[in-house]
Amino acid sequence: MQHIRIPISSLLALTMSAGLSLSATGCGSSGSAAGHKSGDGPPVVVATTTWEGAFAKAAGAKDVKVIVPASVQHAPDYDPRPSDLTAVAHADFVLYASFEPYAKKLKEAAGAHAKPVEVDLDNDADKAMAAVTRLGGVFGTQQAAAKWIESFRSEYGRLGKELMDARPGGKAPSVVAQVYSVWAAKMAGANVAGTYGPEAVTARQLSELSQKKPDLVLDNVHMTTGTVLPGSGAHQVEVVNYPGRDLDLLAVYRDAAAMVKKAMAAS
Repeated sequence: MQHIRIPISSLLALTMSAGLSLSATGCGSSGSAAGHKSGDGPPVVVATTTWEGAFAKAAGAKDVKVIVPASVQHAPDYDPRPSDLTAVAHADFVLYASFEPYAKKLKEAAGAHAKPVEVDLDNDADKAMAAVTRLGGVFGTQQAAAKWIESFRSEYGRLGKELMDARPGGKAPSVVAQVYSVWAAKMAGANVAGTYGPEAVTARQLSELSQKKPDLVLDNVHMTTGTVLPGSGAHQVEVVNYPGRDLDLLAVYRDAAAMVKKAMAAS
């Protein structure tokens, strides 16, 4: 995703003046985080966005606070408030993604108590299951994570079959997909003729992608620039990557499947 630098030094100053102690934790991934201590109750998780929050919920976390409101279409544009940083310091775990411009400051706000955990945000089925499994180990909620993965496999298989049955003439559609929407093409069993992004599509790319004559264009609603291949006749689907306020990750797959199915029927 596109990196957007948003200064929040003023927010940190306000927080520090209120008595919050900040300590740097470094910029590396926290993939080696230990499990949540037994006897302390359910882990308190602060997630930067609903995407990290949904992974946490799928992994078994019950107490999840999300910093960036679900209504923000492009999460990296959000400017964290002092209260957000205070919440981070009171958490057991702080989930973030490396591309988020405020990630470093949030890790600093975590202090000595909260454990920063970097999450690989990708809705590719295999990567999503790997992320949930890993977080289950971090939180000490392995059984809950395994149960969710079992339900995910079942639902993902059902959606894939539904999309296969909906193919016009039984033929897999040809698609051009934004790089962060390829997972939806994979779920549909589509033939990916080309990809674009995260940078803006150039005139040369536009010409090359149009020559592929795709049936569908799978855009990324969070980084959309409008119609990608105007005049090509391809039906464009706006794929949503971030879950809603309910942090239901499975709903992202259901919604994408419904939109692709509708587009295939119209193609």
